[in-house]
Parts: sequence; structure tokens; C-alpha cells
Amino acid sequence: MKKLSTEEEAKLMIFIKDWLKIHGYTQKDLANKLNINSSRAPEIKNKLQDLYKKGGLFNIAKHLIKIEQSWLNINTPISEDKKDQEPFNQLDINYKLDLDTIDGLIDRMDSDYNK
Repeated sequence: MKKLSTEEEAKLMIFIKDWLKIHGYTQKDLANKLNINSSRAPEIKNKLQDLYKKGGLFNIAKHLIKIEQSWLNINTPISEDKKDQEPFNQLDINYKLDLDTIDGLIDRMDSDYNK
């Protein structure tokens, strides 16, 4: 791939500085995670350019996500089981059957009220 344009590089560095500030980390922390010796901005830019050449913005994002996960101690992605869990299970409502229509909702409310 080509290299990042000057404008893309500038926007990426602004993003990274804000991202570091939000998480309470420094450029030195980022440099350590990127396995570079210097924490100066030009060295970080060079590393980002290398990552971009190897896979574009997707590759940069992938590396930044891994770094953020390590900072947050989230080393495992959300399992498929948890993604599929219905949020209304704890309410004992089969919302797909009971609440598909407004009439179904009203009927359910009436039956619950009459209990």
C-alpha cells in the first residue's frame, strides 16, 4: 500500500493524542506497546506508516484495538453466546411472540394487570 497522506497522518496523530489522554496514557506507553525505542511523535508516525503499508487503516486500527484491550485487560472478545442473549429474558417476557404488535402489547398489559 501507499503511505498515509499528510492530512491523514495529522488526523491520526490528533486522534491518538486524544485517545491516549482519555485512557490516561502517554506517548511513551504507546511506544512501548508498538515496540519502538523512542516515544517522540516522528517515531510513532514512522511506525504507523509501516503498519499502514502492511495493511492500511485496518491494520492500524487492529493494532490500536489490541493495545487498548491490553490496557483495559479485555483480552477475550465478546462470545457469540453473549451476543445472542435476549435482554428481556430476565423479565420473563417472550417479546418476539407477545409484543410483536401494539395489540399484543396491550393484551399482555391487560392480562398482567388483571392478575
